[in-house]
Amino acid sequence: MIHIKEVAKQTNITVRTLRYYDQIGLLTATSKTEGGHRLYSDEDMKKLQQIQFLKGMGYRLQDIKDMLLDTKWNWPISLKSQLVYIIEEQERLRSIELSLRELINSIAVEGGDDHLAVQKLIQLSNQNKTRLQTFRENMFNDKELELWTRLPKMRGEDPDSLEWIALLGQIKRHMRDDPASLRVQNIIRRMLEKQMDEFEGEDEFINKLWDIRKSPSQSEKLGLYPIEKEVLDFMERAYEIYITSVHQSSTQQGGIS
Repeated sequence: MIHIKEVAKQTNITVRTLRYYDQIGLLTATSKTEGGHRLYSDEDMKKLQQIQFLKGMGYRLQDIKDMLLDTKWNWPISLKSQLVYIIEEQERLRSIELSLRELINSIAVEGGDDHLAVQKLIQLSNQNKTRLQTFRENMFNDKELELWTRLPKMRGEDPDSLEWIALLGQIKRHMRDDPASLRVQNIIRRMLEKQMDEFEGEDEFINKLWDIRKSPSQSEKLGLYPIEKEVLDFMERAYEIYITSVHQSSTQQGGIS
């Protein structure tokens, strides 16, 4: 016979948990010491292993109790049912994970303003997904819809999306700077580099997307993350300064003989 404290040591199950199993009739110790401490037989230990095995597959304690007591328990049906439950639970947890990533990324975009990030995500979550898809299909042709899938995502965990999020967050933090400042221009330069990497030769799509971005109503219909007009205006001014600077530099170099 094995003392309850030794069982706890061998199995990494607390004494409190073992006592609880006994109280609910899941695992009753075969015997007790004169002092009232539970003693477990080899059969008890085997049953405990079964309990932990089934618990590891996500079964509730009451289900495990029923399974072990019922000699005619239908294992195939029970296991298939549990598998369906686990798959659904995985999908639910994945949805929660994506929502958490979206909130973390939104807070980064908003420069740490968690209240604003939450409000914007609530706004997005209230949108009709079917209506969003219909509007996109009406707005873009097949090629543009394929390009749409390459856009950075607020729920994204890929390096590309995370860098876009970080760059937008940097723009918002430097809104009080001169758009011609080196710091802002470096951010714009990196944004254009990333745009070229992913959308080289797709100027028509990019221009179309930018025009939509500047329209709050159309942005909302497309399910785009809300960005304030002043931020977009600031980015546009900084972009125009950058393009003018690049053009002037190119012209000057071209004039050197």
